[in-house]
Amino acid sequence: MSPIAFCDDDFQAIDPQHDDPMVISVKIEDFAISKTLVDQGSSVDILYWGTFKRLRISEVEIQQYSESIMGFSGERVNTMGYIDLFTKFGAGRMTRMVKIRYLIVDAHTSYNILLGRPSLNMLGTVISTYHLAIKFPSTSGDIVTVHVYQPTTRRGYAYSLRKRPIHQVESPAPLQYQNQTQVFSPGKSS
Repeated sequence: MSPIAFCDDDFQAIDPQHDDPMVISVKIEDFAISKTLVDQGSSVDILYWGTFKRLRISEVEIQQYSESIMGFSGERVNTMGYIDLFTKFGAGRMTRMVKIRYLIVDAHTSYNILLGRPSLNMLGTVISTYHLAIKFPSTSGDIVTVHVYQPTTRRGYAYSLRKRPIHQVESPAPLQYQNQTQVFSPGKSS
């Protein structure tokens, strides 16, 4: 297998000054699925319920899975089951297809799919957030590169900000420190 490396030519986005998320497109069941978030912090692969319905796959294909998953802020998120789907990465002759086990979650999100460590490790991906690209070996050993399309990424992020109402939250009490050990207890005076 060829070594995987990134160079300046791998950056194909518009704005080099970015902190954009890794959002790509994949193909499932002959459907191109945009707004697929690559999330190295996730221990699961997620297919959101709205996306599942648009794929026109029968609900009888969903396998029972009653465990909840832990959300970003520590909340428990219920799953609707799981489904194994062949997912294609790349374009043209430089592609790779793998079977991914997706947990199905009914949640409000601007993404269609969340790819976590299980699928990223299965592909053998190397990710460069700086270049907005991921690379992995194809079945023939060539290196496949998938680029983030920056305008779609930014529209999705802006959409997610507009979609949710902003709630007023009381300011937390300032932290109170005791001695030099910096033990704190919110809302209590020393």
